[in-house]
Amino acid sequence: MMAPTEQSVRTFQFERDTFAFPHELVWQYQFDPVTGAMTTFNSDPPPTYYHRCFVMVRSTRQFFYHARFAPEQPAAKPEVYRQLIREVVSRNPRRTGADTERVVVPGYDGLRSFSRAHEPLLKAEMGGPWQSYFLRSHWRMIFPMMPWHREKMAKKLQQSLPKRGLSLVHLFRFPRITINHGIVLYGLTESEQSLEFEAYDPNIPEHPVKLVYERNRRVFTFAPSRYWGGGGLSVVEIFCDWPY
Repeated sequence: MMAPTEQSVRTFQFERDTFAFPHELVWQYQFDPVTGAMTTFNSDPPPTYYHRCFVMVRSTRQFFYHARFAPEQPAAKPEVYRQLIREVVSRNPRRTGADTERVVVPGYDGLRSFSRAHEPLLKAEMGGPWQSYFLRSHWRMIFPMMPWHREKMAKKLQQSLPKRGLSLVHLFRFPRITINHGIVLYGLTESEQSLEFEAYDPNIPEHPVKLVYERNRRVFTFAPSRYWGGGGLSVVEIFCDWPY
């Protein structure tokens, strides 16, 4: 294996390199527009694929780093794809492999079309909820993220993204855990006021989302969505270098 370089990293494309199916929510959320208070209630019908957001962001990078989709080749049988998926998700999510070592996935032009056709197979083979709970990076959330920590993390992501092609991050609030989630950063727009990271959110596969770092306030913000009321939160890059 070799470390990513600017020459070896491919360009990540949302409509090609993300999963078509969503990471499902255990609860549904309602947010009071005046107070911002959050109310939760059980999803109906109950979800069948949940507590795997970190599995999905890790797998997104593994397919990006270690798979080569070959739409010009004929589609294979499900048992063949099962073995190919297992091979991809067994690869190192922190380092890309040489082009000659990529796992060839025939019949599809990218992860989105492949996941649309083989959703049950991918869900069964990528990993269980325990792989989202037991990440070595989760220890960081119990300690306060001071302004200088946030500034340091923003600079780290600013440097990491062009080297890796995409960066995986843990979004959280602690000790009151109103968000505890993983997303994939793949684009960056810089200005004097902010760093705007374009991102893939497994909870919202329909379109890209944005994570914003405000330079003056030294804070990360994430826009409101169907599971998050919006506002400031803590961010840590994961599946990168020790200790994360």
